[in-house]
Amino acid sequence: MRHVRWWPLHRPNQRKMHPSLAYAATRSSQRIDYKLKRKDSTKSLLIKTEQLLRIEDHDFAMRPGFGGSAIPVGIDVQVESLDSISEVNMDFTMTLYLRHYWKDERLAFPSSNNLSRTFDGRLIKKIWKPDVFFVHSKRSFIHDTTMENIMLRVYPDGNILYSVRITVTSLCSMDFSRFPLDTQNCSLELESYAYAENDLMLYWKNGNDSLRTDEIALSQFFIEEFHPSHGLALYSSTGWYNRLYINFILRRHIFFFMLQTYFPTMLMVVLSWVSFWIDRRAVPARVSLGITTVLTMSTIITGVSASMPQVSYVKAVDIYLWTSFLFVFLSVIEYAAVNYFTTKEEMKKLEQLKLSGYDASQAMAFDGCFHDEDIELSAFPLSDLNTDTCMSSQNSTTPALPPVLGTRLRRRRSIRQSVNHIMSNSYKIDSYSRIFFPLAYFLFNIIYWSIYS
Repeated sequence: MRHVRWWPLHRPNQRKMHPSLAYAATRSSQRIDYKLKRKDSTKSLLIKTEQLLRIEDHDFAMRPGFGGSAIPVGIDVQVESLDSISEVNMDFTMTLYLRHYWKDERLAFPSSNNLSRTFDGRLIKKIWKPDVFFVHSKRSFIHDTTMENIMLRVYPDGNILYSVRITVTSLCSMDFSRFPLDTQNCSLELESYAYAENDLMLYWKNGNDSLRTDEIALSQFFIEEFHPSHGLALYSSTGWYNRLYINFILRRHIFFFMLQTYFPTMLMVVLSWVSFWIDRRAVPARVSLGITTVLTMSTIITGVSASMPQVSYVKAVDIYLWTSFLFVFLSVIEYAAVNYFTTKEEMKKLEQLKLSGYDASQAMAFDGCFHDEDIELSAFPLSDLNTDTCMSSQNSTTPALPPVLGTRLRRRRSIRQSVNHIMSNSYKIDSYSRIFFPLAYFLFNIIYWSIYS
């Protein structure tokens, strides 16, 4: 039996590396890996930051100094814009920079140059921060273009600055009793949601200088004042909480409403007075003018009411519009009275002519009075009520004669006699209305603007 011996395959090109060369190659590979790690600065910096701030060594679900006195949290606000104010919804929308200041010794770190470190919103989720919210807010959000607008700055001694850019829509209880000559007081309220007064103390960091505003211009309002204030809020189940207020006073611009509401209303009232100079027998002209002004006033009132909340009290603009509507409506009623009394007066005269035996087809003058030269006038009329005013108008051209014996002295008319006299002379109603309506409306405007302006 033959024994076969296997020899290993010999590769002439394979050479054994010297130990010193292998060590040098390993060191070179480690340098390359270290350079690659340094290029990935995001990952390496985050790891170093967590180690530097010892985030994993503490429980940041608990507030700083838990079990001790309340932690003070300073607030600083810069208002960027007041975006909109809605009277219908009774709210306002504001964009602001909200900054928090507090101290957390758990985040203190050694530093030779005493420089702070600034981070974005990724680190804020790993540490404790104040749970400030907006009381009475309807909607709010943190801006996230191109990233979340959050900034965290940590100082070596543990002091922290946390800044966020927020847009919030909040309730504003408005009083429209003087609208549109009103001034509104609105406020944005900040408060801690979970921490009561004995755990967290909110305060304005720099007093009245803690609230700053950019150049803000509004279309309908003028901002009279921005000022901060503070107070306490009591909840029956959880206790007392610190509350901060951003107060601002808004005064409405009146010029827009003068052009859109007041001037058209004045013109409609003045236009309704034109009917006083139109002949009382021109029924189509006067009726169409009165109905047109009434419908126009109704349209103005409806337009103003549609842009306002449905409040249960009377507004200043309502007083002006409805009073003006009353003047327009009374001008229509005035013509209805004139037309009625004119018709009644003419019918009465026709009946008198029939009873006297005269032909009813005799000509009547333009003023509606019957004229006949054959009628014998009595020197002693039975009463002033039976005296025809048309006869007195004919005799008014003759010179006045001194009273003679047997002439009856004219007594002063009573109120009832004066009313009857006007009713029997309906054309005088238009004459009196030409004076009474403008004077009354002018007096109303003086009283209205002196009270509300």
